[in-house]
Order: sequence, then C-alpha cells, then structure tokens
Amino acid sequence: MNLIGVRNIYRHEIVGIVTEVGSKVSKFKVGDRVGVGCLVDSCHSCQNCVDNLENYCPQLTLTDGSKYSDGTSTHGGFSDSMVSDEHFVFHIPDELPLDAAAPLLCAGITVYSPLRHFELDKPGMNIGVVGLGGLGHMAVKFAKAFGANVTVISTSPNKEKEAIEHLRADSFLISHDPNQMKVQ
Repeated sequence: MNLIGVRNIYRHEIVGIVTEVGSKVSKFKVGDRVGVGCLVDSCHSCQNCVDNLENYCPQLTLTDGSKYSDGTSTHGGFSDSMVSDEHFVFHIPDELPLDAAAPLLCAGITVYSPLRHFELDKPGMNIGVVGLGGLGHMAVKFAKAFGANVTVISTSPNKEKEAIEHLRADSFLISHDPNQMKVQ
C-alpha cells in the first residue's frame, strides 16, 4: 500500500508527523514532518490525474467530507489522525516550524497554484494583489519571491505600511480613490 498515517497537529491546514507507512511507500518514513493539501487520493489514471490536475479527477477524495475507498469518512484536519496517498503528502523541512508551514497548505496553495499555472511567476512581471488578508499576504510574498513588481490594491489605507514595509510590495493603491485607480 502507498498510504501514510499522519498525526495531525494544526487542524484545518494539515501538518503533522508520519505515524505509519504502507508497504509501497517510498518517499516517507515514520517520524517525518509532513503536510497534506486538500486531497488524499484520486484515481491516478484519468487525463486530469496524468496532467497533475487531480482536483478535477471524477474520483478524487478530499481530505474532509469525502469517503475513503473503504467507505469511511474523511475528516482531514479536524481529526487527530488521517490517511493519505503519498502522492498528496509533502515533506516539511526541519527548519520550518509546523505552525508556520500550515498556512502554506491552504492560503499558500490557493495563490501559488494560479500564479504558476498562469505563468505569472516570471521576474519583472507586474502583479496586482487585491486585498491584504490571508490570501493577499501570501500572494504578495510569492509574487515578490518570483521577482515580480507587486501592487497591492486595498480599501484600507491603514494597510499601506504593512504592504510596503513588511511585505515589500512595490506600490499601494486605495481602490475607492478614482485618481489612484486611473490607468498609468
């Protein structure tokens, strides 16, 4: 079996410690620090799976609110432990605290995936990030790491300092200010 048992630590965003591994698992061992995204299994053979778009697999198994192949319910990050196919498990480096890694598995992948999928991950690109909540923070961080010029667009003037000084955005616009929103 290529299944992995994980003791979950941070709930919704699933990070934890491998507690057991199936006989066909090759990438993980008991004690490894890991994360699991929003899927725990798929058919591995449809065109979507072949194209690494398992989230479109008609037989996908979500981490929460789905059924495992044996008929038991998945409870994902809301359970103390879970089982996942090793394809959907990621190593968490020892130097990265699990509580810091956890948001990467929800807000992080929500913005990282489209940036990469739509090839917005090239240095020198101009990226606009609308809103500076959890997703916006991650989007700014990833876009800056890709070498993009980032403009944060927000309704909250008080977020400018955070965007510019802490996240290193290149510019900041107030969305309800018509002069700032004019095309340059």
